[in-house]
Amino acid sequence: MNVKYLRKEKKIKMQNRLWNMIIIVSLPLMLVIIALAIVGIAYAFRYNAILSNVTTASEFNQNFKDDVDLKMYYYVIDSQYSEGLPLGEVHSAKDIAQKLNDTTTQKDSIRAISSVLSLCNTLEQKMQQIAETKEYDSRVDQLEKNIYILTDLIQKFMYTYLYYESAYLNSLQSDMVTNMILLMVIAIFFSLALLYFLLISSKKLSRKIVDPIDIICERMEAIGKGSLSVREPIQADVEEIQLLSDGIENMVERLIKQIEKNTQQEKQRRRTEFALLQSQINPHFLYNTLDTIVWLIESEEISEAVRMVASLSNYFRFSLSRGKNVISIEEEEQHIRSYLEIQQMRYRDLMDYEIDIPEHLKKYILPKLTLQPLVENALYHGIKNRRRKGIIRLTGREENGCVILEVADDGRGMTKERLEQVRSSLTDGKSQGFGLRTVHQRIQILFGGQYGLTLVSTLDVGTKVIVTIPMKTSDKEMAI
Repeated sequence: MNVKYLRKEKKIKMQNRLWNMIIIVSLPLMLVIIALAIVGIAYAFRYNAILSNVTTASEFNQNFKDDVDLKMYYYVIDSQYSEGLPLGEVHSAKDIAQKLNDTTTQKDSIRAISSVLSLCNTLEQKMQQIAETKEYDSRVDQLEKNIYILTDLIQKFMYTYLYYESAYLNSLQSDMVTNMILLMVIAIFFSLALLYFLLISSKKLSRKIVDPIDIICERMEAIGKGSLSVREPIQADVEEIQLLSDGIENMVERLIKQIEKNTQQEKQRRRTEFALLQSQINPHFLYNTLDTIVWLIESEEISEAVRMVASLSNYFRFSLSRGKNVISIEEEEQHIRSYLEIQQMRYRDLMDYEIDIPEHLKKYILPKLTLQPLVENALYHGIKNRRRKGIIRLTGREENGCVILEVADDGRGMTKERLEQVRSSLTDGKSQGFGLRTVHQRIQILFGGQYGLTLVSTLDVGTKVIVTIPMKTSDKEMAI
């Protein structure tokens, strides 16, 4: 495990940092909000409970004593207005007292309402006791000493209960307001503290992001101005920034290697072109051609000599091609035609040639001196080795969006083993097949690896060299 990998393991993703900050800030705020909600809800329940008790207590008959005393008086004196014992009013008071007793929590209020409930039970018993008493004086005495006193106590204790509950309700409201204000102040200070922490953390995180990005921008500006030296990636705490810096330096490193590779390819292309040009300006070819011209002049075949001189002039003029590296198929055809005219004059009993390239293909371009080495090989390694008259055919066609040029001869041909050796020499760099390999490499350097030469040969039948190039009319469209 290398150091770079260990360094990467220590990095924290920007998204994780942001989530951590959000959690650190939002979680305490949520807890404060929940606490405020709980306290508020608790106060609300208590307030509603007490308010409900006060409301229930207010249902107590405010004229309880007067009503009960009057009805008992009518009952005792056996008045025509008597409706019997006023047990309904007592039961109603008991029901109210029982409800309040079940829901009341304050001690003073509980004592008061418990007294009301107990007095109501006692009052009911005293009423039954009067009902069972026959003597008028005794009944009147019980009315004055028991009933009047009990109803007065019941009404007083009910008012006492209302007083305590109202006082507690007011106290609770005051406490609730005070506590809520205190909690809100605490929450505000706590929120400000969290906000301060968030701002400080955001500032630190932004510096950890912005500073490396500024350095990366300066680095990219330097790269744009041509500074392609490989540097050590910046050390950032954020993983995404580190990956970006590592990627830029890796890109620069690959770019440098690609530039070096392109430079080497260009040098190779220049060396190949120079070597090919040297091979074409063959002193033996020139000497032999001049000897032929001299022989024609001596034989007084002046027109043939003139034609041969013109062909030789055209041959070298097209070889130079005004310094251009690529020429049109039409120019290459004229160059080949001059070469074959010269060779036909020299080997008129040994060689014929045919050139058939469609007119619409002649506008496309190819590397200079592509076909001449192929024609020369067809002559010297094909036709001459068979020692009988042969023919060299140069044809062209369009196929699958490419230009196909074929140089075919009906000469000696090659065995399968020899054909494989020549095919291998196109790429393995061996000395044999230099001319073919040079042409093949120049085509691939200029157009790409999918183009180049293909060889087909049969012993004693002939050889065909197929040239595949793209349909391009400008050198700006080429691979380099």
